[in-house]
Amino acid sequence: MSTNINQLRDFSTFFTRSEVLRLLKSDFKSVNTKLQRYDLIEKKRGCSYLEVLKEAYKNIQNSYQNEYVLKNEFLNKCLVEKVLNKDSIVFNELRLGNSIADLAIFNGVSKAFEIKTILDKECRLSSQIKTYKKIFNETYIIVPEQQVDKYLKFDNEVAVFSYDSNLNKFELVREATRNEVIDIDVLMNVLHSKEYLSIVHNHFGIVPELNSFNQFDICKKLISTIDYLELNNIFLETMKSRKIHNSFFNKINSEFNQVSLSLNLKEIERKKLIDKLKNNKVL
Repeated sequence: MSTNINQLRDFSTFFTRSEVLRLLKSDFKSVNTKLQRYDLIEKKRGCSYLEVLKEAYKNIQNSYQNEYVLKNEFLNKCLVEKVLNKDSIVFNELRLGNSIADLAIFNGVSKAFEIKTILDKECRLSSQIKTYKKIFNETYIIVPEQQVDKYLKFDNEVAVFSYDSNLNKFELVREATRNEVIDIDVLMNVLHSKEYLSIVHNHFGIVPELNSFNQFDICKKLISTIDYLELNNIFLETMKSRKIHNSFFNKINSEFNQVSLSLNLKEIERKKLIDKLKNNKVL
C-alpha cells in the first residue's frame, strides 16, 4: 500500500468503533469501498481482511501517526509489557466531569494518561491536568519527542512520556509526583449511584434514609469524612470492580488492542472479530 495521505486517513477508519462493530457482523462493505477507491481490489483479492487491516495499520504507523496508533502502541509497549498485571483494570476515555482521561489505570495506584499528538493544541491541557490531579495518584502526559520541552513546563508534578514516531519508541522523561488528595466533587462525578451507595453502606454500616432527590448530597457529605488513604483504597477497589474486559492482555494481533478496549470487548468477542477477519477474504 502507498503512503498517500488521503489513503492513510481513509484506512485509519478501519480501527474505529463503528467500523469494528460492522466487521463483527461480517459487513466488509466499507473496507471494500476504500480498497476500490484506491484501485486495490485486484491486488488484495484472495487476501484475508485480517491481512489487509494489519498491513494498513503498519502503513499508518509508519507514515500517519494518528491518535489511535499512538494510544495503541502505548498500550502495547508501555502498559501491557511493563505495567499491567492480572489485577489491573484499564479504562478508555474515562469521564471526569468536563474532562476525559484518554487512558486510566487502576491497580495498586490510580494513573491518568493524556495523549497529545503533533497536531493537538495544548490550550485545554492545564485544566485537564488540574482535574486529573484532584483524584488520580499519578498523572502522565504522552507527547511527541520534538515537543517535550514545551510540555515539561506545564506542571512539574506531572510525568512526561516522549514518543519518537520514527523509532516507534516511548521514553519516560520525568516521573510523576504522588498525589495525596481526592477532591470529593470530582470523585462523586466519577462514581455511579450504586457505587457511592455501596461505599456508604460498607463504610458506615448503615444507609441513612434516602430518596432519589437527596441521596447524592447525603452520600457526598458522608464520603467526604473518610480519611484520604482509606478513601483512595476504596476508590481503587470500586473502579477495579467495574465490568471492564481488558481482553488486550493477549499480545497476538495487537493492532486491535485499543479498539477492543474502547468497545470493552470480552475475550470471546475479540476472538470472534479476529476469526471473522481471518476467515473472510477479499473477493
